[in-house]
Amino acid sequence: MKIILRKDFEGVGKAGELVTVKDGYARNFLIPQGIALKADAAAVKQLEAERKMQEMKVSRSKKAAEQLAEELAKVSCTATVTVGEEDKVFGSVTSQQIADLLKEKGYEIDKKKIRLDEPIKALGIYDVAIKLHPEVETKIKLWVVKE
Repeated sequence: MKIILRKDFEGVGKAGELVTVKDGYARNFLIPQGIALKADAAAVKQLEAERKMQEMKVSRSKKAAEQLAEELAKVSCTATVTVGEEDKVFGSVTSQQIADLLKEKGYEIDKKKIRLDEPIKALGIYDVAIKLHPEVETKIKLWVVKE
């Protein structure tokens, strides 16, 4: 039976592909689970409409991420840390603290999107990468100063 996959399914194919599987597998498992549709003219038309909607959604989110990236490239944050003798920082500056600093400036950025190669454990100026979209990344300036 020819089917159109609606979702990626291991061992069968990727979403949007037209594949041939055994009749019982399609009728009893793939179609009832919503993983696939029987390949007829209406299903192909519906799949094309869904694909266009998905592409529009992705392009909108990418444009929004690019605009936010332009704004964030101009932002600089200052993290004040407690230091000991010889300006040794107690602890480190984490992605959560950077997210909180950005929130104070009016930018809601999830801490998981902030990319730190290693924890920031010294005073200085750092470029911190933020991945806003799979194809959009920007950097902000982070000043780490003593209290």
